[in-house]
Amino acid sequence: MALLEKQWGLVAPETPFFHSFLDDDIANQYQAEERWSQIIGYASALTILIACLGLFGLATLAVTNRIKEIAIRKVLGASVPDMVQLVSIDFIKLVAIAAVFAWPMAYFGISRWLAAFTYRIDIGPWTFLLAALSSILIALATLSYHAIRAALANPVQTLRYE
Repeated sequence: MALLEKQWGLVAPETPFFHSFLDDDIANQYQAEERWSQIIGYASALTILIACLGLFGLATLAVTNRIKEIAIRKVLGASVPDMVQLVSIDFIKLVAIAAVFAWPMAYFGISRWLAAFTYRIDIGPWTFLLAALSSILIALATLSYHAIRAALANPVQTLRYE
């Protein structure tokens, strides 16, 4: 580099010598994309956390509203899996409907973002199916916790004042 700078001074003494390496230039170009990726990752994690807290609250409310029904079903011989299914089926339907409505918006948003790149990839349906399946599993885990807790509760305590 010192030799190049010396030769530059001989050829063009009025212009300052500036150098850069191609790999550094390319890394600088993708640095903004990496920052954007981190921001989207943090925002997604925060969104998922807030959605899970909302789902947790809705599950608590749904089980609390149906606690007497669950107690009566338990007295009549219903099993814990039956009660989990009873509480979970409505929420699973809602999560599946929400996923179907979210797919077109996500597809168009991601397609527009990926169109800005020179080398493009296609987004397959597996990406959206995996996202829907993971949301259904999160919802099922949250609902199962509340339903199992309600199903294992003593029905005498729940129905005492009826």
